[in-house]
Amino acid sequence: MTATQKELIAATVPILRESGEVLTNYFYERMFRHHPKLKNMFNMGNQANGKQKSALANAVLAYAENIENPSVLIGVLKGIGSKHVSLNIQPEHYKIVGNHLIASIKEVIGEPATDEILEAWTVAYYQLADIMINLEKERYAENLSKNGGWNGWREFIIKKIEQESSEIKSFYLYPKDGKEIADFHPGQFISVQVFIKELNLLQPRQYSLSSSYNREYYRISVKKETGMNSNPSGRVSNALHSKSEGDIISISAPAGLFHLEKDSKDPLVLISGGVGLTPMLSMLETNINSLQNKKTVWIHGCRNETVHAFKKQIEHFNQNSEWLETYTFYETIENDTDLPSNTSLGRVDLEKCRNSIKLSGARFFICGPEIFIRTQYQSLLNLNISEENIFYEEFGPQLINLN
Repeated sequence: MTATQKELIAATVPILRESGEVLTNYFYERMFRHHPKLKNMFNMGNQANGKQKSALANAVLAYAENIENPSVLIGVLKGIGSKHVSLNIQPEHYKIVGNHLIASIKEVIGEPATDEILEAWTVAYYQLADIMINLEKERYAENLSKNGGWNGWREFIIKKIEQESSEIKSFYLYPKDGKEIADFHPGQFISVQVFIKELNLLQPRQYSLSSSYNREYYRISVKKETGMNSNPSGRVSNALHSKSEGDIISISAPAGLFHLEKDSKDPLVLISGGVGLTPMLSMLETNINSLQNKKTVWIHGCRNETVHAFKKQIEHFNQNSEWLETYTFYETIENDTDLPSNTSLGRVDLEKCRNSIKLSGARFFICGPEIFIRTQYQSLLNLNISEENIFYEEFGPQLINLN
């Protein structure tokens, strides 16, 4: 890009701040009108609730704000690229997006979008596209380099379904072809693709792997979302909860940047809310199976005991592992009984655990709803935990940028 083009991009920042979501809303409507088959690749629940549009608006704004040095965004771009690979996004898709994004800028902004500004944004977009394509090319190659690795969608059989709580089921997924499956880092996710009859579309969703790696199957544990009218993204979870043992679904290879390095010996502090416990369970099981016995503190919060998945399994781990310490917070108590010493009434409060989590060299992992992540992140900062040691996973489009 020329210096003049960078100046033109920077000059559009105020417009993007004011009208970014109007632009991205128009863009998606335009693109899907011309390429309706792309709806099979996009999470239409996040389209309906506006999260995807907000995420794209934030990304475009961040790129414009950092046009002089886009490399500062590389961490965010790697996270986006990891999800793209799990959805089998290919270089040709970037051309489609680019054509409709530039056309949308022209049609939404109108006269202020001069030919020079449109040309600058075209150059800027394809510069960004090249960065993303190269990042994703590396991930695709990495998938194929693994024993049992693959790209795109692969059929798996649901051989076992277990009820983990009143609203969470675990699905044990075995490869239909009987061949080897790829290893993964604890904390990573897979994408699942199911047909949604109401939409007449295939729909992808990402679900964290909820067990340590084994050679036979992957396990995901899915919360059944309710309130379909207000939460259209719940269609896939409801479809999965309607599946039976023996049914076949398609999944992508494990992906994601929110994970443990298996050989790390740093102490762990795991902080989860609701179904955000799934990647933490994978981390915990991996710690147990690797026999590293590194100090681990797990703090979990949920509405009540009936929705607390894997409760007995975690209690068993706690009783049989001297290096593990757990804390549980219930917002309400269903039964009028005395709480165990490690269980409290109310929302997660890290102040109640501060003596346990102030561990030298510890790495902190947070997973849960957006407000939960923001709250716990700030609580850790208040405890003088360095942000470079805090990692978080946001389910759905990336709307949080804390570090």
